[in-house]
Amino acid sequence: MTDAPYERYKDALRVGHVAALHGQLDEALAAYAQAAQVAPDRALPLTSRATVLVRLNRLDEALEAYGAALSLAPRDEAALGGRADALVRADRWAEAAGALDLLAEIQAVSGHLPEACDTARRALELAESRARRRHLADLTELLRDDPGGAAGAALARALRLLEEPVQVLQPGAEGPAGEAPGPDLLSAGSLAGGADVELQPVSEPVTIDLAAVSARLEAAMTSADPAGRIGAIVSASRELAAAGLDEAALDAADSALGLAPDDPDLHLVLVELYVARGWRTLAGDKLLLLGRLVELSGDAAIRDRLCAAATRLLPDDSRLAGLCA
Repeated sequence: MTDAPYERYKDALRVGHVAALHGQLDEALAAYAQAAQVAPDRALPLTSRATVLVRLNRLDEALEAYGAALSLAPRDEAALGGRADALVRADRWAEAAGALDLLAEIQAVSGHLPEACDTARRALELAESRARRRHLADLTELLRDDPGGAAGAALARALRLLEEPVQVLQPGAEGPAGEAPGPDLLSAGSLAGGADVELQPVSEPVTIDLAAVSARLEAAMTSADPAGRIGAIVSASRELAAAGLDEAALDAADSALGLAPDDPDLHLVLVELYVARGWRTLAGDKLLLLGRLVELSGDAAIRDRLCAAATRLLPDDSRLAGLCA
């Protein structure tokens, strides 16, 4: 691919990712179709298109797109993980477990043992078998040599499953209205600011001066200092969330996207808010899209922050393993 077509390909992908981040799904599909037309040998436009089709609940089309992507890149982890998720949503659990089996093998060979362990655990939860239980047990033995960090967390999750009878999961409709509530993971620490902090559960809502926070938000919206403006909005969103005012926190962060639609800080704070409300699939989708934008920009610092967010907030989402590769 010469420079000119490659630039058109990257531009189309960028347009698609940004549109998908903002929920403009028809525009995203059109942009990904353009990228696929420019580069028919690339799997990424097809995988991205499939992800959007899943969000639209057009599962048959999504599975067809994932299949086309895997025909070009049979070991593509994003396509395999996305296909498994789409199969779960279609209540095709045995097929989903098979896709996860393959993904776990690829992750293990690539040296991503914690991710492989979590993927194998999900496969066992979907469809119990002696082979899957043995595979998960083998991976836990490999993880025992590295009990810290993500490896330790994955090992603990696997051991809990291996030590208890398997209860087959009952996946239902996903999305904000149907996802099971997750833990409240918001804290005063700032992933968006890049700080390496552990997120702590918020036990009780804190008391805030709502009028003061609102005044700071209004001032930030009209500020001439772009960096200060976004920082102030992120801070206010966190304060509102800590006070239990989730809707106001989401509104603040969403409104700021109109001022800085590509700002990773805003998208990362939205990921935190989504997870705190139990919208885990939506949070994972946003991290995936941010990861694809980072691939286009080559910003290693932002990629590190995405990896930290995925590891702390959504350790069970096998689709996000590539963010830490």
